[in-house]
Amino acid sequence: MKHLRSFLSLAVAVLTLGSHSMFAQPPAETVTIDSQASAHPFPHFWEEMFGSGRAILTLRESYRDDLRAVRKVTDFRYVRFHAILHDEVGVYNEDEHGNPVYNFAYVDQIYDGLLKNGVRPVVEISFMPKKLAFNPDALHPFWYKQNVSPPKSMEKWDGLMTHFAQHLVNRYGIDEVSKWYFEVWNEPNIDFWDGIPRQKSYFELYDHTARDLKAVSPRLQVGGPATAAASWVDDFLRHAATDHVPVDFVSTHGYADDTVENLLGTDEKIPMDDRVCRAVEKVRKQIDASSMPNLPLFWTEWNVQGMDESRDTTFVGPALANTVRECDRKVNMMSFWTFSDVFEEGGPISRPFEGHFGLRAKGGINKPSYYDFALLHELGEQRLANPSKDMLVTKLADGTLAVAIWNLVDPGEKGDARTMRMEFRNIAQDAEVSIQRVDNEHGNVLPKYAAMGKPLDPTEAQVEQLNRETALGQPEQMRLKNGRLDLRLEPDAMVLVKVKPQP
Repeated sequence: MKHLRSFLSLAVAVLTLGSHSMFAQPPAETVTIDSQASAHPFPHFWEEMFGSGRAILTLRESYRDDLRAVRKVTDFRYVRFHAILHDEVGVYNEDEHGNPVYNFAYVDQIYDGLLKNGVRPVVEISFMPKKLAFNPDALHPFWYKQNVSPPKSMEKWDGLMTHFAQHLVNRYGIDEVSKWYFEVWNEPNIDFWDGIPRQKSYFELYDHTARDLKAVSPRLQVGGPATAAASWVDDFLRHAATDHVPVDFVSTHGYADDTVENLLGTDEKIPMDDRVCRAVEKVRKQIDASSMPNLPLFWTEWNVQGMDESRDTTFVGPALANTVRECDRKVNMMSFWTFSDVFEEGGPISRPFEGHFGLRAKGGINKPSYYDFALLHELGEQRLANPSKDMLVTKLADGTLAVAIWNLVDPGEKGDARTMRMEFRNIAQDAEVSIQRVDNEHGNVLPKYAAMGKPLDPTEAQVEQLNRETALGQPEQMRLKNGRLDLRLEPDAMVLVKVKPQP
């Protein structure tokens, strides 16, 4: 989290970056980048979906402000959140005779708001309405006290699912709703599901839900098991195949700070930075080995490690980029948890920058991760082969090279700055270059917030000031020198380099 400086010449020279300057130093490492290297499609799987808190939060203007801001820099298409069936949404009740009463007024406001802002829902079907719960007192310890009980009646659950799905189709049309994804429950292998035994009871819930949705329209897309720590997938797929249960996609979760034992069932020594994609690889192999090998894999929750409030720091960018590098071609979509700190699992957030998951802090303050996603959004749709573990080399449709480079240093570790030389092949030796970066002085709000006195409840003017002062601005413009570019990367810096082709 220090200042990043860029260097271009082989000789001793001064390069001014803002108000700072420094003599170029010999590169510690050299990487060759060939614009004609073999390539493969590189869909932006890491930014097509984001997670968020729970359904009712979507009605808040602060949530929608954050959604619009993050969509502006990522163009994400889907958002996932918990608790569309929570009693605060008012979907399910019963009359004095025990007959179901449905009310989709808030559901409509929730989904209308998403669609008006250009995103579609991943409909996580959770949690249990108390009137439908086998155990009305099975409340999770989260602040909003969602009910994690199975239904008291599968017949009434079927009725709710059928009415819910039919209402959505009637309101939005099957052409629209068929583009949504319906995910059954959230992390049923841990304390978000109180069925006994957990797996068998969840499979029963999944079977009923999937068949209910398909009865409304076979075009509705349903999947699971939505488990924590990459669990149950092989059992889930065997069950679905044996009982002929519809499955359109596989979903599961895994975080960098999950244990190796939980993610992989081994005692291997795997760095946190590599754990998510090792788990992705495990699940992808399970799908490939199943009777449904072509199912897409959606990683519907993940984040970098959260030590020392690291999710508020410049560490996120290199950790994010490394995960993208490792997970490429192994997963269809990854849902970063979360896009916003409008989030209340532990209650209302009392101040900005407590290490929460989002890209924007309380009040709509852009974190370094917001700008990290903005830089990675600029990568091309073709990835070029390159052996570096600290780089993503891509090509845009017009032939421009877009290269992300980083210096990953884990929280609590002491790292050094690195000087890297990039030698470009099959491109003009004096090609135009643009550079943008996120580091201690660029896109990093924490020093600005400290200088402001760390207000607990920043005013709108203070938030606007912080976002204005951290905005990345226009890229630096320069040229290659003899086909080379030297960069000095401070710890946890991430840099986006674009090299234009010959006109």
